[in-house]
Amino acid sequence: MHNLGTVIRFEVVRTLKKKSFWLMAIGFPLMMVVIFGIIFMSNKSTNDAVKDLEKQQFSLAITDESHLVNPDMIKSLKATTYTTKQQGIEAVKSGAIDGYIYYPVDIAKQPVEVYGKDTGIFNNGRYGSVAKALITNSVQSTVSPQVSSVIKGSTQTTVTTYRDGKVYDPMQQMIFPAIFLVLFYLLIAFFGNQMLVSTTEEKENRVIEMILTSIEARTLIVGKIISLVLLALLQGIIIVAPALLGYFLFREQLHLPAIDLSSIPVDWTRISVGAVIFTLSFLLFTGLLVLIGSSVPTAKEAGQFIGIVFMLIFAPLYAASLFVSMPDSPFVHFMSLFPFTAPIPLLLRNAVGNLYTWEILLAIPILITSTVIVLALAVRAFRYGALEYNQKLSLRSILGLR
Repeated sequence: MHNLGTVIRFEVVRTLKKKSFWLMAIGFPLMMVVIFGIIFMSNKSTNDAVKDLEKQQFSLAITDESHLVNPDMIKSLKATTYTTKQQGIEAVKSGAIDGYIYYPVDIAKQPVEVYGKDTGIFNNGRYGSVAKALITNSVQSTVSPQVSSVIKGSTQTTVTTYRDGKVYDPMQQMIFPAIFLVLFYLLIAFFGNQMLVSTTEEKENRVIEMILTSIEARTLIVGKIISLVLLALLQGIIIVAPALLGYFLFREQLHLPAIDLSSIPVDWTRISVGAVIFTLSFLLFTGLLVLIGSSVPTAKEAGQFIGIVFMLIFAPLYAASLFVSMPDSPFVHFMSLFPFTAPIPLLLRNAVGNLYTWEILLAIPILITSTVIVLALAVRAFRYGALEYNQKLSLRSILGLR
């Protein structure tokens, strides 16, 4: 194993020299920056357009058969009143006025009818906005501010929950443990393919024979696995760092909520459990992907299996609501303890705080055992499959080889 450091250094440096690594690593943060930039510019342009629209003056006529509209507000708009709906419609058709609003007798059963001269798909919305604002402000002026608040749904409520006699905020409690769930998802999603093909490159280039003359197969594969873990962690830092930097630099411009890190509770037990589950799960699927890559002769054939692996990892996301709302379900227990579906359920349930102690004590040994077995199989498959250029190894052949 004296060449282990050489293998790790070679694999890391070789990957860092690839343009594809940096495109994948920087591409995601850059894409998020572009998306947020587009959203910001779009919202700003829309808000500016709405403000300009509010300043626009247009002639307006109203027929109020509901008797709910305040006459003083009609005068403030310099709007005229018509006695019949047909009169208003004909005035709009002839171009005598720009807009006309008809309030029926019973607006609870009949819609408010709005007619206007076409000024474009965006500007046409001003007629409906005026009609709604006019009736809303008129009705609110007849009731107290308290009643108005209830009608508008703006009544504020505060909820305080307790656990073991102390204030407990489940949303804040899950922030730090949930980081491991996000990291696992991102690292596997963005780095899974690199793990899969990492052991097939030398076979396709036909240089594996020369490498194995100076380095043992076990040293080579262990070095590859360690380098993959290091590169994945590096990529995680590259993804997270720009997001944090962008938040602190452009939080006010993007109207993002302020986060006071000092107020976020730190539950070291859940954070430690999340870190252990994340580490074991990542090593388990790294070993599984390396095992697949070691068992097939080409990267093309290895790529046929990545969909199955991703299905095992991410299929539990479709049952995420079940993991949160029904933690006692036998299905949830099975998904949380079966090693190849366990990462997402365990990390999610640990974040929301409904992962039982007995499940932790059972799940972690299962993950440790599974990880050791898969990594051992990956080493064994690479040792005997490194020189297989034409056929893939089966699990039975891997276990049967001496």
